[in-house]
Amino acid sequence: MALSKDVIMQNMQRFGGAMYTPVILFAFFGLTVAVSIVCKNEGLLGSLAAQGTLWYDFWFVVEQGAWTVFAQMPILFAIAVPIGFAKKEPARCAMESFVIYMLFNYFISAFLTLHGSAFGVDYSQQAGPGTGLAMIANIKTLDMGMLGAIFIACCTAFLHNHFYDTNIPDWLGIFKGPAFVVAIGFVVMIPMALLFCIVWPAVQHAIEQFQFFLKTSGIIGVWAYTFSEKMLLPAGLHHFIYLPFIFGPAVVDGGIQAYWLGHINDFMVSGQSLRELFPEGGFALHGSGKVFGLPGAALAIYMCAKPEKRKKTAALLIPATITAVLCGITEPLEFTFLFVAPLLYLLHAALSATLSATLYAIGLSGNFGGGLIDCFVQNWIPLFPYHYATYLTQIGVGLCFTAIYFFVFRFVIQLKDYKTPGRTDDGVEDKLFTKADYKAKQAGAAGAAAAAPGMKLDERDVKARAFLDGLGGAANIKDVTNCATRLRVTVNDPELVAPTGAFTEAGAHGLVRNGHAFQVIVGLSVPQIRERFEALMTAPASDVDEVAVGTEKSFAITAATTGHIIDMSEVKDEMFSQKMMGDGVAVEPTEGVVVAPADAEVTMVMEDSRHAVGLRMDNGAELLIHIGVDTVKLEGKGFELLVKMGDRVKAGAPLVKFDRDVIHAAGYQDTVIMAVTNSAEYPLMKKMTDMDAKAGETPVLTF
Repeated sequence: MALSKDVIMQNMQRFGGAMYTPVILFAFFGLTVAVSIVCKNEGLLGSLAAQGTLWYDFWFVVEQGAWTVFAQMPILFAIAVPIGFAKKEPARCAMESFVIYMLFNYFISAFLTLHGSAFGVDYSQQAGPGTGLAMIANIKTLDMGMLGAIFIACCTAFLHNHFYDTNIPDWLGIFKGPAFVVAIGFVVMIPMALLFCIVWPAVQHAIEQFQFFLKTSGIIGVWAYTFSEKMLLPAGLHHFIYLPFIFGPAVVDGGIQAYWLGHINDFMVSGQSLRELFPEGGFALHGSGKVFGLPGAALAIYMCAKPEKRKKTAALLIPATITAVLCGITEPLEFTFLFVAPLLYLLHAALSATLSATLYAIGLSGNFGGGLIDCFVQNWIPLFPYHYATYLTQIGVGLCFTAIYFFVFRFVIQLKDYKTPGRTDDGVEDKLFTKADYKAKQAGAAGAAAAAPGMKLDERDVKARAFLDGLGGAANIKDVTNCATRLRVTVNDPELVAPTGAFTEAGAHGLVRNGHAFQVIVGLSVPQIRERFEALMTAPASDVDEVAVGTEKSFAITAATTGHIIDMSEVKDEMFSQKMMGDGVAVEPTEGVVVAPADAEVTMVMEDSRHAVGLRMDNGAELLIHIGVDTVKLEGKGFELLVKMGDRVKAGAPLVKFDRDVIHAAGYQDTVIMAVTNSAEYPLMKKMTDMDAKAGETPVLTF
C-alpha cells in the first residue's frame, strides 16, 4: 500500500510540473492583454485612444497578439505538457503530441459529421459558447478545452516513453522514432475519438452542473478554495486545484483569467457590483493574501528577531516580501517559516482564506490571483472609475488583515519561541541567504564548469551540482522536471538523499519529501538550474583508468601552498567541512602564493573575485583551489590572478598571489582549500594531513 501511494505521489508530482510548462506563459500575455485594453480606453485616455487613431491601431495589434495563448490554449497544452512528461527527446514528443492531438480532433469531426445526432450533438450549428462545439485549428470538434488537450498530451507522452526507441526491421527504418509513435497514435486515436463522442456530451453536462454548484457556493466556496490551494502548496500539488479554476472549466469555460480579460470592457462601464457581474471571480481572490497578508507576517518575524540580528533579518525578508507583493511569488517568504513553524503556515492559509472570503462578501470580484502588478493592471486601473468604492474598501480591509497577520504571527512566534529568522541561537546561520551570502559558498565551481560546456560559470552551476550531489548523484535520479519554482525529482533510493540542511546551505529555500518524490524549492531560476542539472547527469565520466595507490601508475597531488595541512573536515565552512563539494585537504598557509600541485589544465578561474581556480589533473581528478573563507566578499582585493581558463600548467607554476594581511585585516581566514570535486570516483584516494608541507613539493593527496 505504501509503495502504491509512493508511486501515485511521484506521478502527481510529475504531472504538476508538466502542467506548469505552458502556464508560465500566461502571466506575460495576461498583463499584455490588460495593458492593451487600458490603453484603448477612451474613458481614461480621451481622444488619444479613439478608434482610428495611430495609438488605438498600435494597441489593437498588440492586443490581438496577446490573445494568442488564450485563444489557442488547447493546442498550447497539447504541445507543452509532453515536454514535462517525456523521459527523452522532449522536443520530438511535443511534435508528436501536436500531430496526435490534431488526429484526435479530425477523427471526432468525422464521427460527428456522419452520426452527430446519434451522440446527442447538433453538428450543423456554428461552434461557440453553449453549443458544446469549438474550433481547434480550423477543425469543428467537441469543446473539451484544455482537459481534452491534456488527456491526449498525456497519452502521447505515454506512447513516446514506451515506443520511441522500439527496434523495428531496417527496411522499415523510416518509421523509427517519432514516425513510429505517431503511427501508433493514429491507430489509438480512432477508438479514442469514438469514445469521446459517446461520453463527452455527458461530461459537459456534469461540468455545467459543477460550475453552477461552485457559482452558488458563495463565501464558503471561496474560503474553501483559497484554503485548499494554500495548503496544497507545500506538497507542490496546488496546481491540481489552481489550474482548473484559473485556466480550465471549473467555474467558467476557458478559465477565470481568459473570461475576465475577455469581458473587462463590459465590466469597466457597469456600475453593478463586481460580485454580481462576475461571481466566478471570487475564486481568483487568493492573491490578496500575498499582497496584504505576507507583509504583516514578515514584519512580525522582523520584530521578533533579536535586536542585534534585525539588520540581517531585514536583508533576508525585504526582497522576499517585495517579490511576494509585486509578483505574487510567495515561496521564498513562506518557506522562511514553513519548516521551522508549520503552525504559522496553517494560520497563514486560514487567514488568507478568510481575507478572500471577506473581500468577496463586500462585493469584490476579479482576477487577483497574482501580486500588486496584476491588481493594478487587470483590475484597479481599468475599472476604478465605476468601482473605486469597492477597491478602496478592498485596500482598507486588506490593511486590517496586514495588522491581523502581524499581531497573530508575533503572538505565536513569541508564545512557541519559534526559531524564525533572527531568533536563531548565536553561531547558527539563518537559512535564507542573500545573493552575496550565497556567492561566498561557491565551492565546487570547477566541477560545475566541466558539467555544462559552453555555459558561463555562475551560481546556478554551483547550485545544480550541489542539488545533484544532495539527491544521491546521477545514478540515483529516475526522472526530473520542474514547475515555476521547484525542481521535481524522482529518485531510486530515498535513503541516499541528503538532509534538508544540505540543500538550504546550497541556496534552496527548502526540500519537500514524499517517498521517492522530492521537490527542491529553488525559486524563479529553476529552468536554468534544471538545464544545468540535466547536463551534469549526462556528462561523460572520466575516461582515465582508476588504479590503486602504490602502482607505477599512481598519481600524486602536492600542496598548493606552503603551510600546515589539515583535513577537509576541519575547515571552518560547512560547505567544505561536510564535503558537499568533494573530499580533500586544506592548508593553513605561511606564504601568499598558490601553485599548480601537478600538471593540469585550468578549467575555471574566478575573474572578478580571483580567489579560486579549478584544475583538471592528468588522471581525471577535478581540483578546486579555494583561497580563504568568505573571501569572495573582498571582490578581488588582495588577489592577483596569474592564469586564465584553458591554460596548461606544469607542477609548481604560480596560479594566484594573495595578500594575507589584506585578508586578515578584513576579518577573513586565509585557509587554502584543495577540494577534489569528483572524489567519489576515487575511492582509493589517500590524504596526508597534520603535517607541514612545501608548495609544489610535498604530496598531500595520492590516487
